[in-house]
Amino acid sequence: MKLIKIFFVFVLALLVSTAVTAQFVKYANEFLNIGAGSRGLGMGGAQIASVNDATSGYWNPAGLTAVKDNTQLSLMHASYFSGIGQYDFGAVALPSKDGNKTFGISFLRFGVDDIPNTLYLVQPDGSINYNNVTTFSSADNALLLSYAQKAKPFHGYNLSIGGTAKIIYRNVGTFAHAWGFGFDGGAQLTKGNLRLAAVLKDVTTTFTAWNFTFTDQEKQILYLTNNDIPTKNSEMTAPNLVVAGGYNFKLNNKLDLLAEANMHLTFDGRSNTLVSSNLLNVDPNIGAELNYNKTVFLRAGISNFQRALSDGDLNNQKKVWIYQPSLGAGFRVGAIAIDYAFTSLANQSNPLYTHIFSLKWDIAKFENKVTPKKYTNKVRSPKYGLPKSYRKY
Repeated sequence: MKLIKIFFVFVLALLVSTAVTAQFVKYANEFLNIGAGSRGLGMGGAQIASVNDATSGYWNPAGLTAVKDNTQLSLMHASYFSGIGQYDFGAVALPSKDGNKTFGISFLRFGVDDIPNTLYLVQPDGSINYNNVTTFSSADNALLLSYAQKAKPFHGYNLSIGGTAKIIYRNVGTFAHAWGFGFDGGAQLTKGNLRLAAVLKDVTTTFTAWNFTFTDQEKQILYLTNNDIPTKNSEMTAPNLVVAGGYNFKLNNKLDLLAEANMHLTFDGRSNTLVSSNLLNVDPNIGAELNYNKTVFLRAGISNFQRALSDGDLNNQKKVWIYQPSLGAGFRVGAIAIDYAFTSLANQSNPLYTHIFSLKWDIAKFENKVTPKKYTNKVRSPKYGLPKSYRKY
């Protein structure tokens, strides 16, 4: 009953926060919505109910309780837009000794490096000096601190709950930087092959404050070239709710098919989603994973449904549905799993697909295998002689 009350407090905070949607910025901190781990990306982001590894701190912190025997490390790298954007993710899950609690630490970065800085390309006399061109990076970083624990069974379901605190740092060279903070809360219910889950993202709203540090000379150049000089600014990410359901179909003794569907519910005004209104938007994710003997995996998923103008319509009157497909595969050998995903940040007609690889490693706990000495009162065999204390003089 206490957990139900907590859940309703989260929902109430969500609804109250969305009452002032004018303060929110759509697509703020959008880099946090790319995904984490090739398994999740290969399934189209349908992970809320079935995630059970170190990436849970990103998808649904409650899933961390599945990591209960060994410390687990997860690493991923992806290159987007023909190598222009680099996305890296790393996570570690640390289970407690009793296996009922798990801590998670995750870090992700999406950055574009070596961006030319042409502010000083044109000199005061109008000549061009390419030696004045330098480079800088624009990067979005996030540190996720997660905690999950098993709770008492809920109407016959095994229940896990968890939370993730998000610390965000974004920078554009030396010109601008921003700090942000937010919180996600999640729960998972499992019973047999059935999985149910919910996550409240940015439940307290995620606040990001920008600060700009242009020098006087840089401001003068921006002014003379008719560019706006930015000032301090802040962004707020509206809360959103994700509900999910999944089922693991046992095809035979070695073959399983896991299917999952997620529904992203947002309340920050009309968006281009499958269901769109001023009060509620619904954006689904659908994914599946075929598993052979928990060793070989094949995955597929669809996400990001949108209504867009047809490319062949010259009058811009015909709208069609577009979506973001993904495929994936993986294999596991002992404590190491290697996963692969083939997906894109855009829709099915966009050729900018990327190859994503990730590594997962279950690091066995150190155990002291030194056995204590066993003492015995047995007398040595006469063949080797008796101990001194037993000899008769």
